[in-house]
Amino acid sequence: MRSIFDLDGRRAVVIGAGGGIGAVVARGLSDFGAAVLCADVDEAAATTTAAAITAAGGVAQALRIDVTDPEDVTDVASRFDDVDVVVLTAAMNVRKRLVDLSLEEFRRVQRLNLEGSFLVIRAFGARMAERGRGSIIVYSSIRAQVVEPGQGVYAATKAGVLQLVRTAAAEFGPSGVRVNTIAPGVVDTPLTASIKADDEWYNAYANKSVLGRWAKPEELVGATVFLASDASSYVTGAYLTVDGGWLAADGRYTPRL
Repeated sequence: MRSIFDLDGRRAVVIGAGGGIGAVVARGLSDFGAAVLCADVDEAAATTTAAAITAAGGVAQALRIDVTDPEDVTDVASRFDDVDVVVLTAAMNVRKRLVDLSLEEFRRVQRLNLEGSFLVIRAFGARMAERGRGSIIVYSSIRAQVVEPGQGVYAATKAGVLQLVRTAAAEFGPSGVRVNTIAPGVVDTPLTASIKADDEWYNAYANKSVLGRWAKPEELVGATVFLASDASSYVTGAYLTVDGGWLAADGRYTPRL
């Protein structure tokens, strides 16, 4: 049964591969045999990830994509219309209370996190459906289910991503395309560097998971490979939490804002 996790002969696009979880996931997919297209709005960062994969003996190339640009997303999906796996990790947050959040800030987060997810799912999903196969994996968050002060717009977009994925799973399923979401808890990445710098905040988050620590980016690889491979051939519309038991224990912390 080990072969059900193999990705040999498959082509994967990882959007957000320039750093953080995306870069680690791209390397992980390569280790399981996939040829990886490392995509990011920062092409130089994507190139660094692709070079690391190639140096390790894998097959990879870099490309620029701006998921907030409909034409750009459509163009990339058209040029690489034979991909078997799409992973979207790109996202952003503005940590402010709702009364302090400007409309422009709200729209900026919504445009990348929610609208960008819609554009990627629509463009790549349509082509996968035509071929009758494919796996789309969009990163959501535990914030789709639980919130704290300062997480309003981020949580709203991640909840929206979850419902987009479920709808896409229902619509693309008859064509053989699976669509799932991964919901990390708190992960040690550049995106969470400001939290890590605050000892009280860092420790509070660590203690809210039942494992008592933050996740390492590498700990998201297994879930991604599972959903990308035949190991999850009967899994679609899923919300797969990789959160150290945070949701199970109902962890909560009110940060200083």
